[in-house]
Amino acid sequence: QVTLVESGGGLVQAGGSLTLTCKRTGVAVRINTMAWYRQAPGKQRELVATISSVGSTNYVDSVKGRFTISGGSPGNTLYLQMNNLKPEDTGVYYCQAAGGFEYWGQGTQVTVSS
Repeated sequence: QVTLVESGGGLVQAGGSLTLTCKRTGVAVRINTMAWYRQAPGKQRELVATISSVGSTNYVDSVKGRFTISGGSPGNTLYLQMNNLKPEDTGVYYCQAAGGFEYWGQGTQVTVSS
């Protein structure tokens, strides 16, 4: 059993910054990729950023140059540094770990006011 717990969300004004943290605990399993997803009200969950076990990263176009994903496997903590936040970044942010199975956290709310 793997448990992911996100933290660091909150309310911030446009242009501000937040750092999200995802702590992984439980059985030691092989994790190939960790990722951050987000879900805005009334919209589908979307992939924001990924990091592989060797440190390769990918970002959705809308956050490139503003967000940085770091940490992850083989460590136990994943981060998402979010700068120059925009109102459209508002949503619940979820941490995901993928190996033989997919594991999800419960999410942390990020609200960006204009």
